[in-house]
Amino acid sequence: MGEAAPAGGVQSVGRVLDVFEAVAAAGGESSISEIAVACGLPVPTIHRLVRTVVDRGYMRQLPNRRYALGSRLVPLGEAAGAMLGASGRPVLEALVAELGESANLAVLERDRVTYIQQVPSHHTMRMFTEVGRRVFAHSTGVGKATLSLLPDEQVRALVERAGMPAQTSRTITDPDELILALHGIRRDGFAIDEGEQEAGVRCVAVPVRAADFRMAVSVSGPDARMTPELVARAVPLLTEASRELALELAERPSA
Repeated sequence: MGEAAPAGGVQSVGRVLDVFEAVAAAGGESSISEIAVACGLPVPTIHRLVRTVVDRGYMRQLPNRRYALGSRLVPLGEAAGAMLGASGRPVLEALVAELGESANLAVLERDRVTYIQQVPSHHTMRMFTEVGRRVFAHSTGVGKATLSLLPDEQVRALVERAGMPAQTSRTITDPDELILALHGIRRDGFAIDEGEQEAGVRCVAVPVRAADFRMAVSVSGPDARMTPELVARAVPLLTEASRELALELAERPSA
């Protein structure tokens, strides 16, 4: 951050984006001086940039005089998520056709995971997740898969901000245990949610290794149907789905 804009770029626009990214990286809230340090810019420059985006509703000043991301960013994020989810739907449909269980696509946003697409199973008893639902990352398959894309120190900072509440008796609530689990996910290439978010539900998820997104694709269902045999079948299919999604995102034009 704080570097000159690339050829053809607009420096002030780049600096505003640096401000948004710095505040997001700090958990969505920061002081002017903290933003200045993160962006490598003088405090007066940051103050002018922040006042501009506050006036437009893209940031807001809190009672403690710190600054937070504003509500006008929400519809932009929702629109971007909807576009990503729509592009991933054919991949999810193929997973449901092969495995018979609900397939999901989720993205890590700040301290939570947001579901951006789902194709439900055709079974009467099935897993249904509302698109747009935000959940804790530590207690879900997709959440742990996306966290595995981050360095350990970033994961620790994230769960310190967000907390690690127990959703069920199986939820991981200790940061050290979570980090150990993430090491296994990085080694094996997939994450398992063994009733950690919802009792009686098993989920297997694979991270999507895309440059600009922390995403994961998963299959979930009642643990009576999500047998070890089905999970073993699901992992290579999810891995291939992850590659397809990453390739599609990489091929999108940047402008």
